[in-house]
Amino acid sequence: MPSSTALTSKVTSGSPYQLDKPQVSKASTALLRHIKSNQAEKEKSATKKTLIGDNDSDDEETPVNNEAVWLVLTTKKHVVDKNRLKPGKISLPHSLNSSPSLSVCLITADPQRGVKDIIADPSFPKELSSRIEKVIGFSKLKARYQSFESRRQLFSEHDVFLADDRIITRLVNTLGKVFYKSSKRPIPIRIAEIEKVDGKRVKKDDKKKTPKEEKSASFATPLIVAKEIERTLKCASVQLAPSTTASIRVGSSNFTAEQLSENIDAVVKGMTEKFVSKGWRNIKALHVKGANTMALPIWLANELWVEDADVVEELPAVEGAKTNKKRKSTGDEKAIEEKKSKKSKSADDEEEASSGAARKQKLQQLKAKALEDGESAAVSAPKPKAAKKNKKASS
Repeated sequence: MPSSTALTSKVTSGSPYQLDKPQVSKASTALLRHIKSNQAEKEKSATKKTLIGDNDSDDEETPVNNEAVWLVLTTKKHVVDKNRLKPGKISLPHSLNSSPSLSVCLITADPQRGVKDIIADPSFPKELSSRIEKVIGFSKLKARYQSFESRRQLFSEHDVFLADDRIITRLVNTLGKVFYKSSKRPIPIRIAEIEKVDGKRVKKDDKKKTPKEEKSASFATPLIVAKEIERTLKCASVQLAPSTTASIRVGSSNFTAEQLSENIDAVVKGMTEKFVSKGWRNIKALHVKGANTMALPIWLANELWVEDADVVEELPAVEGAKTNKKRKSTGDEKAIEEKKSKKSKSADDEEEASSGAARKQKLQQLKAKALEDGESAAVSAPKPKAAKKNKKASS
């Protein structure tokens, strides 16, 4: 097999495995070409069937023309033991949320007025504040969005949902499966004010503060909040569950093959260093796919075990076979006895069947003999009647 088709490569220094960049580039190019060809076919069929709204500007920016691209990571063992309600983040060289028309909803801890004042502050970047269309506190979120339909409406109104990391785990019951069974789960951001001395956090003073100070006391400065939001928008969200498969969005169909390859490389590094235990040793395969396409392999493991101790050698296997034999002789006695009893029963049944057949044959012979005797008796019976008639005739 030629080396150019190998999906696994080892290096002498650093990580024992690494991505084959030409293979990632080939897969990215082929996937993007396939997605764009499918989009072109859908657009042609749509223009033929659609009679109203062909020139609508909103139709040009539909998700069909900007299909998401995902990295599918398969591990040999479970990544985590239980669901992590707080998503992780991996920084990307090419942002997934670079559209100027991006709509952001920010869910904050109470009071929400503190965050609204921060966004309205003159030092807060205007480009970022124009994209944050809604700021809502946790208590108002619970009060306003109790019904399923209201949550669906909120879900459809915004592209990205950011949430204060202090309340991120409490949003599961509040937002429900509308959000947490989709790719729009709220992404945590740290916007709380943190006081540090020599790199360590310190407790806040217990002194009384004015009402104006209380509104903004629990939040950081506008510049720090803006940097945190910008950094989060440039990250890929990682949602881990107790399984051997994880999907991370790494790009869209509007990306170039080079941009998509760089994002894939960044996500793989982040997953192996931060989230996957045992790193590359625990990774079984890496695939890249679109929302409605087949998965293309970009990396496959040579072995299916994580540690060398997981592999059973020949000697323990032979010993295990002996013990299995002993177990059969001791533990399967009942089964053997049942088999023997079944065999004896079948032999008895055969004997009974043969004796029954002999009896049946004997009865048939007796019946035939009885019939012969009856026929001979019937032939001899009419003679005396004829003699009587002769007597009557002579008289």
